[in-house]
Amino acid sequence: MNIFKHINKTTWSPELTQKALYWACQNFPYVAYFCPQNSGYPKDGFEHLLFAGTESLPNALHQVTDGYKVGIVGYDKKNDFEDLESQNPTLLQFPKEFFFRPSLCIQIHPYGNKATLSSDFGVSLETINQTVIATANAFAEGIRIRSMTRPDEYFSNFEKIQEHIKRGDVYELNYCQAFEGTFTSMDSLRFYAALSQKSPMPFSSYLKVDHLVLVSASPERFLNKKGNILLSQPIKGTSPRGKTKEEDDQLACKLSNSEKEKAENLMIVDLMRNDLSKVGKIGSVKVEELFGIYRFHQVIQMISSVTCVLDKKLSLGDIFKATFPMGSMTGAPKIKAMELIDKYENFSRGWFSGALGYVTPSQDFDFNVVIRSVFLDMLKQTIYFAVGSAITSDALVEEEYQECLLKAQAIREVLYEAQSNSQFI
Repeated sequence: MNIFKHINKTTWSPELTQKALYWACQNFPYVAYFCPQNSGYPKDGFEHLLFAGTESLPNALHQVTDGYKVGIVGYDKKNDFEDLESQNPTLLQFPKEFFFRPSLCIQIHPYGNKATLSSDFGVSLETINQTVIATANAFAEGIRIRSMTRPDEYFSNFEKIQEHIKRGDVYELNYCQAFEGTFTSMDSLRFYAALSQKSPMPFSSYLKVDHLVLVSASPERFLNKKGNILLSQPIKGTSPRGKTKEEDDQLACKLSNSEKEKAENLMIVDLMRNDLSKVGKIGSVKVEELFGIYRFHQVIQMISSVTCVLDKKLSLGDIFKATFPMGSMTGAPKIKAMELIDKYENFSRGWFSGALGYVTPSQDFDFNVVIRSVFLDMLKQTIYFAVGSAITSDALVEEEYQECLLKAQAIREVLYEAQSNSQFI
């Protein structure tokens, strides 16, 4: 089913993708771009899609709409699903949930040499091709970034969280720290291109909602639905890449054999099995892959795949209510973990550790986990990003702190290289 009035298949190129992004951002208030970055991923990453539109969709989680709908669910949507609240300061004013109906969809075929352009109004390839792309040397100026959590604060909270674990309050908790800052100018599309080049990821994405922008290099899928099969692929377990093939193989082997990392991964797999059992047919929940090791440009990750057969026709909202937020970004048990997150983190996560994705006309969908991502308010010229790791009883504070810095490395490098006068505090 396709409700677009105009459909045109045409030859395509990476340069046209860049021009289409600029053209869409110049002409539409809402733009979303999804790109798998040709990175190997179990069950594949996002489809290569560009959406643009003018019509927002209130309460879209619970409404079935014709055609595509595209949107994001922020972490604090948890407060609507559970008896929870957030008292921490909000760094940027993001809506908890935002979806739009696209009036333009560009589906870029594998290998990028062909595309299908679908729209409500007709779109001229000539118009897109005439779009001028910014070519200035620096894509940003005046960036100032500071960490919101001092090392001694992180170490102190780490010890307190482990006390909760010893008492049996939680088994695992994902504790995050944020970086905030300002800029005097920013070309967010060039920022996205630079981050994608530095850290190509299967759930790479770009979202523009008026003056609010998300730039994401996410490696993780939250939920994928095809027909009546629901798939989740939690990530727990991270290692840096080696400088040589031999060192890289050794690091991958070390991650694969780490009892600590496997224990963290297994806890979240069990949590996800429980969540999927709420919406799946009895006996249909399966772990298709446990502790898979996958290499990306910057890191090596441990990924597991859990599936179920949906019990009946459920709305997107029903499925999210049973599974959101993802266990990989909370810990277990989930409710208590979320209470402790609000206690020990010093910022409201906003869109960070939420889910961004798209729903197809056949009501299939794909959503990522919003991590390794940067959030921008283009009017207030403010920026933030956050990183975290899973704390367990046998976790070591220095290792967890270094894991957070590793996850922030690509973002920090891109921002630092963007200009000569960047400052990190």
